Amino acid sequence: MMGRAQEAGVLDLRIHNLRDWTSDRHHVVDDAPFGGGQGMVMKPEPIFAAVESLRTDASTVVLMTPQGRRFAQPMAQEFSAKEHLIIVCGHYEGIDHRVIEHLVDAEISIGDYVLTNGAIAAVVFVDAIVRLLPGVLGDEQSAADDSFSSGLLEAPQYTRPAEFRGWKVPDVLLSGHHAEIAAWRKREAERRTRENRPDLLP
Repeated sequence: MMGRAQEAGVLDLRIHNLRDWTSDRHHVVDDAPFGGGQGMVMKPEPIFAAVESLRTDASTVVLMTPQGRRFAQPMAQEFSAKEHLIIVCGHYEGIDHRVIEHLVDAEISIGDYVLTNGAIAAVVFVDAIVRLLPGVLGDEQSAADDSFSSGLLEAPQYTRPAEFRGWKVPDVLLSGHHAEIAAWRKREAERRTRENRPDLLP
């Protein structure tokens, strides 16, 4: 999907290596934390140098971090309207806090867990945003019908055969009656949301 978006000219996706903005012989991007503690912390100099060389007036700088706001579909919609995103991927034990205080516009977390590095989270973040760009999905209604877009989980989906191992597709989906199908899907979306994600319901 991202490849299709780039071919269509909807997306210009570039990946940069922070080591390209280091000035020392060994291209070091991390160091031990002040105050002691385990692990290493990403240094501010290469991050500031990279972002400041890439940033324009239209840029929004995003840091992928477990300490950020939890990513959700409304946020994906919000970021899909941005003209230029610069996504900084955290690593090791974290990132020098001066980056957060003076460079980053938004801190984003994709969930309440820790990954090896922020690049994994960035892929999830970008994918959720790119699919909302006009012309990326084959059918524009697809994004509107997705789970979370309406505030509910998506209703169950079925395809051929109409009967498999004795399990039948609900009759209403075979009826051709669009109003009844829409009503069934709404009821099922509400039921699935109640069962699996009651926190989404008012």
